[in-house]
Amino acid sequence: MNKKDKSEYYLDFGEETYSAWININTIPNTEILRYSYSSLTTPYSIIDYNMSTREKKVLKEEAVLGGFDKSDYESKRLWAKSQDSTMVPISLVYRKGFVRDGKAPLLLYGYGSYGSSINPYFNSAVLSLIDRGFVYALAHVRGGSDLGRSWYEDGRLLKKINTFTDFNDCAQFLIDEKYTGKESLFAMGGSAGGLLMGAIVNMKPELYKGVIAAVPFVDVVSTMLDETIPLTTFEWDEWGDPRKKEYYDYMLSYSPYDQVKPMNYPDLLVTAGYWDSQVQYWEPAKWVAKLRDMKTDKNRLVMDVNMEAGHGGASGRFERYRVTALEYAFILDLAGITK
Repeated sequence: MNKKDKSEYYLDFGEETYSAWININTIPNTEILRYSYSSLTTPYSIIDYNMSTREKKVLKEEAVLGGFDKSDYESKRLWAKSQDSTMVPISLVYRKGFVRDGKAPLLLYGYGSYGSSINPYFNSAVLSLIDRGFVYALAHVRGGSDLGRSWYEDGRLLKKINTFTDFNDCAQFLIDEKYTGKESLFAMGGSAGGLLMGAIVNMKPELYKGVIAAVPFVDVVSTMLDETIPLTTFEWDEWGDPRKKEYYDYMLSYSPYDQVKPMNYPDLLVTAGYWDSQVQYWEPAKWVAKLRDMKTDKNRLVMDVNMEAGHGGASGRFERYRVTALEYAFILDLAGITK
């Protein structure tokens, strides 16, 4: 906005989905706006923008090894209609030349809790999937703050179910629009996103070929009733206090462990950390045990417990890549991709 003539305009970032934020500029009397930028196709960058001439100058762009060229990729912002007619945003990226015929494998990632938004940042690890023909997508479901405070409020406490139905509706939309098919759709989430994974497979298991639930919070009622766990009483603000019948009944209606049924489930990879203080390893362990006892299919159900890790997973650059390699190997094998 020009303070003298009151004219104004919006910056054009050149992509439909991205993350941008103001960077440090210690000179107040300047025409230059310095900001940071990242997207599903663009590595972290620092850009100087002349507000008068509208010229951009990229000062730095994070290097990506291996011959990466961002012009080889394309990102999009889509909108899926949920069951209550709310439009839910989806960010996705794929390699140029992608054909929408319903056959491509797609990995859909979600979280949707604590008001934490899933910002569409660049993730170099995902390139190994995209370069093998995958579409990578982020479901900006309610429970995060992707569309403001009301987006968070509509996905917590007694409205938590919206988080799960939003994700399933996004999955169905991507199938209907032929970005993928039921035999090629994979889902992934961790911690509260692992709760999301547990809920969606109880509700709509037929939508997914395979699901990765990382350190999943799946025994909601038991954990929220145990006040000896340091985080429990603090968490009542997010999930509700189960000592009150209204909240107890509502939690029970979606708690993944409590809602396991004798039916077919997709292939599942469940990870846990032995030293996890936020989601103790026995939560995913008892969920896996109940699934093994009750599910009626012969699909894979793999549990991997890292005996040295906590909630954040393995520490160290290469150890983290080994975890990513395990997760990607799981879905690549299910997708029938061997190279």
